Order: sequence, then structure tokens, then C-alpha cells
Amino acid sequence: MKQVLVALAVLATLLVLTDLYLALLWSPPEAEMGDLVRIMYFHVASAWVAFLAFTVTFVCSLLYFWRRNAVIDLIALSSTEISLVYTTITLVTGSLWARPVWNTWWTWDPRLTTTLILWFLLIGLLLLRGTVTGAERRARFSAVFAIVAFVDVPIIHLSVTLWRSIHPQVITDTGFQMPGSMVITLLFSFLAFMVIYALLLLLRVQAGLLEIRIQKLRGHIRDVTRVMEGEVQG
Repeated sequence: MKQVLVALAVLATLLVLTDLYLALLWSPPEAEMGDLVRIMYFHVASAWVAFLAFTVTFVCSLLYFWRRNAVIDLIALSSTEISLVYTTITLVTGSLWARPVWNTWWTWDPRLTTTLILWFLLIGLLLLRGTVTGAERRARFSAVFAIVAFVDVPIIHLSVTLWRSIHPQVITDTGFQMPGSMVITLLFSFLAFMVIYALLLLLRVQAGLLEIRIQKLRGHIRDVTRVMEGEVQG
């Protein structure tokens, strides 16, 4: 596992450095927005990975009811936390992009609003995990919440077509609405962000497994202490 983490860390570093070069220097400015379009590479890529991460949470939540496995629940928790980070990046970069283009930091556009709803749902899911007692009960309640909350992801995807929206569509039925060099940069950004997600997921799961082992060890120590105290009193 250590070698995999090191390899992912090296790969992520190389991809991020290359992505910065492509997004900030190699890719051409857009005809109307100019260099402001460079925010798009980070905004769109973070949104894609945020949805991907929550999809992993959704799949793990379904699998939990089948396998009742604590590791599956841990993966769901870890992916939820990372999805929240990427969703936050999406909202922040979207606001930075909207200010000079739309002359406002925020507008209640359908896609923006449904993405904000996802952000609150992710926070709600994590708050639920922090309030429900009992590992199995907490995992079960969280899985149900995640499955229901995931409905917002396809709604975000369809929001531009379901309602009147000023949000630009990067990808339509006819393909990418941008020059080839910008498409390459955007796809490379997605790859870089996805590798970072994989690295963060493995690190978080590994930390969670270590925490579980520590809790089991503490429980074992308490049991041994009680036995020894009982023998002494006896």
C-alpha cells in the first residue's frame, strides 16, 4: 500500500504541474472572456470529480445493505468528505468566474442552486454521521441518507435543460463546445483532479482503518483491565 500511495503522490504532482502549465500558459484565451476562461478548467474538473466522489458514496451505500461491511461504510464516509471539498472548490471557482462575466458573485441559476443544495446535503450527511450513535446504526442511517441525496446529482446534470439557465454548457449532444486545445486541457484537468481524489481516498481510508484498529485495541485493553481488577478484588 505504501508503494501505491507514493506512486500516486508522484503521479498527482506531475499531473498538477503539467495541468497548471496547460491551463495557465498553453491553452489559448477565449474570444469573449479572454484569460478568465482559465478558471473553467479548475471549476469544471472539480465539479466532475465532486459528482464522481458522491457516486462512489452512492454505490458504497447500496453495497452496504448487501454486505454490511465496515470497510465499505468507511469508503462511503471518505468519499463523502472528499466530495464536499471538491463541491466547495466548484462553488468558489464558480463565484470567481461569475463575478467578471455576470457582474455578480452569485445568482440563483438552476445549476448553481442545485449544486449548492448538494453542498448542504453533503454537510448534512456528515453531521448525521456525527450525531447517530452505534457504528452499524450510523452506517445504516447514513447509507439511506446518501442514496436519497444522490437524486440531486442527475438533477444538477439536467438542470440546464429542465429549466431556463444562464449557465454555459461545456458539453452538449454535439460534443465539446470549444477548440481542441481547450478540450485537451479540460480533460487533462479532470485526470489530474481524479488522481488527486484517488490519492486522498486511499489516505483517508487508511487513516480510518488505523482508527478502527486503535478503537479495538482500546476496547481490548479495557476488557483486560476489568478482568485484572476483578481478579485483584477477588
